[in-house]
Amino acid sequence: MNTPAHTAPPTRGPSDHDVRSQIVAAATEYFARYGYEKTTVSDLAKEIGFSKAYIYKFFESKQAIGEVICTNRLDDMRRAVDAAIADATSASDRFRRMFRAFVDAGTQLFFGDRKLYDIAATAALEPWPSVRAYERYVEELVVRIVREGRESGEFERKTPLDETANAICLVMKPYISPLLLQYNLDGAQDATVHLSNLVLRSLAP
Repeated sequence: MNTPAHTAPPTRGPSDHDVRSQIVAAATEYFARYGYEKTTVSDLAKEIGFSKAYIYKFFESKQAIGEVICTNRLDDMRRAVDAAIADATSASDRFRRMFRAFVDAGTQLFFGDRKLYDIAATAALEPWPSVRAYERYVEELVVRIVREGRESGEFERKTPLDETANAICLVMKPYISPLLLQYNLDGAQDATVHLSNLVLRSLAP
């Protein structure tokens, strides 16, 4: 399955400039230590050894830097999901793997990079363009899996496709949204199994 491309966040200066990459790398490390909300552009400038005005040549705001970091983290999650479902043997198998991979990737980010997870949660609250792109990815992936199941005869065909996909996304949302998963970590693995079974029973012809 092909993964739709993100819309690049707004930037200043050449996108391939080494300084821009250096700022993102330093900001990622700084946010991981101190958190996104507590960090200012002045803090980053001092940490990197640049002036604040120089950073603004490449990023229009702290959020623009956070947007790049959030995009990178959500892209990691997308790649993990794509890898998990690549060799699925059926639409039902693909759905189970997809749901589990979303939860696994989100849980790993939560416990592995807790303060970077907070960036994703902040981005989901507003929401930032990276999160909207991530949500589109989820919606389009669910549509493709449901369509695959209908074409193979695994899933019923009477309910409108968009209605079915929207309902599935609503069931999954508490466990795949960066904002909501942090409140549903307890029992998330078991919930993934139970909800996958429920969804697949509802899709049976």
